[in-house]
Amino acid sequence: MHPFEALVPLFAIVFTFGIPGIIIFWYLYIKHKERMRMVEKGFTPEDMKAFYLRSERKPKNPYSALKWGILFLFVGLGIMISNLVYYQYDFDEGLGFGITILCAGLGLLLYYAIVSARLKKIDENNTEKI
Repeated sequence: MHPFEALVPLFAIVFTFGIPGIIIFWYLYIKHKERMRMVEKGFTPEDMKAFYLRSERKPKNPYSALKWGILFLFVGLGIMISNLVYYQYDFDEGLGFGITILCAGLGLLLYYAIVSARLKKIDENNTEKI
């Protein structure tokens, strides 16, 4: 037994719990410093609340369910095709991963085409009303 093998569990525990802990601590520390700077500048709690309500909310994507549905559909299709190719023609396993990623990319391109066509149609309808 190598003398450093006993350190493997120790490093595993430190990296499993230590790194996320450091990241969370750093995030909270930076957020605290930012708020303290805002207090020093003279912002009231209402101003800060309004600032954080505006800045932290991202606009909702009305097509996010469509995106995830198409993506999972194409990933599933890619896995199915790669399994068929693997068992039917006895290709390498790496080919299956490539087919799955290719299908996922095709799904995202299809999503982009659908959403851009819908947004273009909505934009044309809005400009006609004006």
